[in-house]
Amino acid sequence: MIVGLLKSLRPTQWTKNAFIFAALIFDVKLFQLEPLIKTTIGFVLLCAISGAVYLINDLVDIDKDRQHPTKKHRPIPSGQVPFRVAFIIAILIPALALPLSFILNFYFGIIITAYLLLQIAYSFKLKNIVIIDVLTIAAGFVLRVAAGVALVEAERFSPWLYVFTVLLALFLGLGKRREELALLKDQAANARTILNEYNLPFLDEMMAVVTAGTVMTYSFYTFSAPNLPDNHMMMLTIPFVIYGIFRYLYVIHVQGNGGAPDEVLLTDRPLQISIVLFGLSVIIILYWL
Repeated sequence: MIVGLLKSLRPTQWTKNAFIFAALIFDVKLFQLEPLIKTTIGFVLLCAISGAVYLINDLVDIDKDRQHPTKKHRPIPSGQVPFRVAFIIAILIPALALPLSFILNFYFGIIITAYLLLQIAYSFKLKNIVIIDVLTIAAGFVLRVAAGVALVEAERFSPWLYVFTVLLALFLGLGKRREELALLKDQAANARTILNEYNLPFLDEMMAVVTAGTVMTYSFYTFSAPNLPDNHMMMLTIPFVIYGIFRYLYVIHVQGNGGAPDEVLLTDRPLQISIVLFGLSVIIILYWL
């Protein structure tokens, strides 16, 4: 049961919480000890809260997950973790993590509380409203970034990066919806009600819009945001963003494996290499050039 409970916290999906480090890196404070420690602690607290959210989501969707070809094997729908135990843990984690969040930083605590409330609203209602469901997912990513901004008291974090985060999150969310729809076909609505409101052409059109917007927004950031190097060297990082997006599209459309962005990130080597090269180039340009 303990192993099942740990799996239900979805540690593989905690990679999404790495967005909290964006402010630390792009505000050029990566090598400052206090901001680094605060952001790392914030990451741990955010992982705890997001783990509780996954428990809540599994509890709410337990009947539908039992009809899903893969989700039915999760610990809660399969019965490995009793409903009562998961419910108690889902309450205890926020009860411990939220006070610690306010102790770490008052504004961070407010943002984390807002994140938790948003995700609860998503689990109970918002995930069943077409378009609002993916916008809520994007809002969650923005709150992760904002949490990092609060912790490091960022002074040079460009608003362009918030817009880029929204569009990138929409891209991933729509990709997940598309893959679920393609995988489940006629059974899609039984496993996730909102899929009845989507179809593949509609999702493809929205993905085309956010794909172009994501690339354009990041490009605008690299040459128009204040406090970047005057030599516009940040523009050299654009190809890594383009490749990463195109690679994910390839995984979705050719390999048919875009339903879980966290799994793609942890298994697709070319995408991993692209992300590492992007991160290294950003750090080199911002900190040493």
